Parts: sequence; structure tokens; C-alpha cells
Amino acid sequence: MARIKGAIMTRKRRNKVLKLAKGYYGSKSKLFKTAKQAVMKSGNYAYIGRKHKKRDFRRLWITRISAACKINGINYSTFINGLKKAEVELNRKMLSEIAISDPEGFTALVEKAKAAL
Repeated sequence: MARIKGAIMTRKRRNKVLKLAKGYYGSKSKLFKTAKQAVMKSGNYAYIGRKHKKRDFRRLWITRISAACKINGINYSTFINGLKKAEVELNRKMLSEIAISDPEGFTALVEKAKAAL
């Protein structure tokens, strides 16, 4: 039986890693061993970054809502508590969008939250 050589698959695997490492500084984009390490590390950073993105956006939305609440004479935690008691089910992303684009509407939400407390 003829022996099958692995050169084609090895070259394909190496080219795949080098393609992912394109644009990296110095030997990280040229040499397979360092490129592989850099690609693995960047994959870890990307994975962590996807988790951090959710965290950072939530923090931004809360900051925006808090700033709008202070303008209307209420603090953030009291506002959220009032909305829960008034059974207004809006997430923080939507609340921050309302606070930016429709200040009158946000003021109405604040009044509703104050009335429920």
C-alpha cells in the first residue's frame, strides 16, 4: 500500500495560522511558531473582550440614566425601584436611548416612578 504524506495538510494548517497573523508586528506574522502563539493569545483577548463589551455598555447605559435622573431630581436606584413598582418593563439600553433622544418622555417616566413609590 502506498504511503500518504502529510505535507499538504501541514502546509494548509500553517498557512491558515499565518493568514490569521497577517498584520502582526515582526516575526509574529512571518514565523509559524511565534505566529501560532500570537494567534492563540489574540483569540483569548477576543474572547475576554466580548465579555467586557457587554459589561462596558451596561455601565455606559447606567451612567446616562443616572445623569438624566439627576436632572429630574431623583437618584438612579430610586428611579429603577419606582419603575419596578410601577411595573414598567424597560431595559437599561432603552431607558438610556429615551434619556438622550426624548427628554420629555424620560421626565414622564420619572414622574411615573415617583408616583409608584
